[in-house]
Amino acid sequence: MEHSGRKTSKVTILDVAKESGVSYSTVSRVLNDFDFVKESTREKVLAAAEKLGYVANIQARSLAGGKTQIIGLLVPGLDNDYISEITSGIDQELAHSDYDLMLYTTHRYQGKESLYVRTVANGLVDGLIFIVPHDSQRYLEALPNQDFPYVLIDQIDNTYNSTTVDATNWQGAYDATSYLIGLGHTRIGMITGHPKLNSAKERHDGYRAALQHHRIRYDETLVVTGDFLTRSGYTGGQQLLSLKNPPTAIFAANDLTAFGVLEAIHQAGLRIPEDISVIGFDDIPHASLVYPKLTTVRQPLVQIGRVAVRLLLEKLDNPEQEARRVTLATELVIRDSCAPPRG
Repeated sequence: MEHSGRKTSKVTILDVAKESGVSYSTVSRVLNDFDFVKESTREKVLAAAEKLGYVANIQARSLAGGKTQIIGLLVPGLDNDYISEITSGIDQELAHSDYDLMLYTTHRYQGKESLYVRTVANGLVDGLIFIVPHDSQRYLEALPNQDFPYVLIDQIDNTYNSTTVDATNWQGAYDATSYLIGLGHTRIGMITGHPKLNSAKERHDGYRAALQHHRIRYDETLVVTGDFLTRSGYTGGQQLLSLKNPPTAIFAANDLTAFGVLEAIHQAGLRIPEDISVIGFDDIPHASLVYPKLTTVRQPLVQIGRVAVRLLLEKLDNPEQEARRVTLATELVIRDSCAPPRG
């Protein structure tokens, strides 16, 4: 990630990553003394940090008023454009502040989230941003106290009254499904997102509401539970295509899922959109590069990241500020993967 706009005299974690020849997240793990790093890599990173004076910078910040001037970002992984786009927005917004970014990846290992939160929230960062935590309660229980500043992205927490940023998931799903209905489709399959995520529930509810509004019966056999990953789109697509009366269109709960659906359809020897239509959700950069170019629902991912930073900085400046939810509008993006049903 680029750190344009930052002072050239300030050594950042990106400088350490470049100097040591490893990834951003690996440097984060080493500097915060996590496991899961080879000893040779750890030594290389620490040598680079010492050479650049980065460790001394962290210590000096912490001693000056008890602030590190570092924001922690916890993500499940860096393996998809959805997370990368939001992270880019976070980084861009922080570039105009006095804070640096420290990135932590859980690699979707259950239980590891609490370890990271407990470690980084005890003096290593001034605040945290969480991107799509599957089990937000597990994260938040690990915070040192209920007043520790944090923001959730794309997940709603009703227990801890959290500040959150998301998009109009229900409306986006409603618009996508209504678009397919407008093309003449009545058998519309859906592959949902991860059951623990609020966004998945809202998108499923929007899909169902659109069917109801247009007096189309909701058919449970046309709905497959997914997890927002490409593999679930592929297996879910295969399941829907194997039905005696398969759908003429499939709404995937996100673009990664849609990519798996496209692969399943291609392998079945069917044409898109001539034989079956596919629509996604997110509009990550790769959506316009697949064949055919994917019709999808655009989330303002970079803007979501920027808003999350603004909310967190406001919380740091005013700890008494009440929690709030900011929801940004989605937009239907019509490309080449949808058409009227045959016949």
